[in-house]
Amino acid sequence: MTDLIRILIADDHFVVRQGLSTLLVPRNGMEVVGEAANGREAVDLARTLRPDVILMDMMMPEMDGPQAIALIKADNSKARIVVLTSFGENKQVVAAIQAGAMGYLLKDSSPDDLFHAIRSAHEGKMALPQELLLTLMQPQPAAPAGLDQLTDRETEVLKLVAQGLSNREIGEKLAISTTTVRTHVSSLLSKLGFANRTQLALFAAEHGFDGR
Repeated sequence: MTDLIRILIADDHFVVRQGLSTLLVPRNGMEVVGEAANGREAVDLARTLRPDVILMDMMMPEMDGPQAIALIKADNSKARIVVLTSFGENKQVVAAIQAGAMGYLLKDSSPDDLFHAIRSAHEGKMALPQELLLTLMQPQPAAPAGLDQLTDRETEVLKLVAQGLSNREIGEKLAISTTTVRTHVSSLLSKLGFANRTQLALFAAEHGFDGR
């Protein structure tokens, strides 16, 4: 069969990846071209494989879904990503959509819903429930003030957070301890007014701190 939709699955649970792979087969017009067990692998495979659609879990080791989505979209603005989640109410889902995901799917959805979300994304259409669309339509806060308050070291740390590096990897890059990195990240969250590292990473990537 020709014109199959090429799919990359990103999920840290082997059973979930296997289950999806049994559904995403040529007879359904699809094929799995790669599997990632964490967010960093997802970013790397998205760059090398250039799949038509990426199914992205939200909670993964090394790098979570919103961070991975932001990096993938920064590398390829045409990437089409569908969020996979176990939770119906999840602020990370909103963050993922704002980062560039085109669809939202619960892991206990039916195969028909899965196929619909994938085909919609492949066609460049959003596939989101009404309640999530309403949330996304709410006015978003302006970019935080405070960038002019950052030290040179904090700016360096922010750039590496935007690239998806862990505290340990940032410490190795900058030749400082992991504890010092945590201190800088906490200071960044405070100065820029973010509640968590995911929000910080998305902001940094969207504003070009990842260097792409």
